[in-house]
Amino acid sequence: MLNLAGKNALVTGIANNRSIAWGIAQQLHSSGANIGITYLPDDRGKMEKKVAELVEPLSPSLFIPCNVENDEQIQSTFNTIAEKWGKLDILIHCLAFANKEDLTGNFSQTSRPGFNKALEVSTYSLIQLAGAAKPLMTEGGSIVTLTYLGGVKVVPNYNVMGIAKAGLEMSVRYLASELGPSNIRVNAISAGPIRTLASSAVGGILDMIHHVEQVAPLRRTVTQLEVGNAAAFLSSDLASGITGQVLYVDAGYEIMGM
Repeated sequence: MLNLAGKNALVTGIANNRSIAWGIAQQLHSSGANIGITYLPDDRGKMEKKVAELVEPLSPSLFIPCNVENDEQIQSTFNTIAEKWGKLDILIHCLAFANKEDLTGNFSQTSRPGFNKALEVSTYSLIQLAGAAKPLMTEGGSIVTLTYLGGVKVVPNYNVMGIAKAGLEMSVRYLASELGPSNIRVNAISAGPIRTLASSAVGGILDMIHHVEQVAPLRRTVTQLEVGNAAAFLSSDLASGITGQVLYVDAGYEIMGM
């Protein structure tokens, strides 16, 4: 049986009840993990309030502001984990961003600032968070991130985010190689298209979802909770021999040629 009792799990990237990170947090909690949540702070405190209300049923023992573009906030986050928990067992990375104008039009017209921002938030943040988590995973651990098919194949209106996801998947492999001797596993889940706040920036997302429903072997797309189940599995001892992998949770769409 999947059992995460006694495990401390930090979940990043929850924005609302449609977030894949929210589905993952629920499944980790259901499996017995002690949950910590980070949120993206803003001047009005709007995001803090929204996320706090959403995650209240999970009774998170940590609720921390963390903007991954701010080195001081990252360090503060892991200092708090060290102080309050002493160790970290599970890190869930669900962070991605690209300017909307860099997701449409000709890819060759991607702006330099837009490229840098997409790669910093969506790719480099995994490297940075993994590096900060490493000293706290004293009993080994599991790091899970989210990717998408657009990182290996051309998807309309994905553009620079495809480059970010390709970099993310390669980062998973390099991190798995580095952290493996410390018994820290690093894996990615490539989820099928789900209607979330992040995916709403991708033009034609509803058409993409309908296409998957018509073509995927299961004739449907997946839910946040199904992705959450996969993340809970990868975070558990049941996946103790799995690292450096990309697990497709997409109703089988990835296998289809047409």
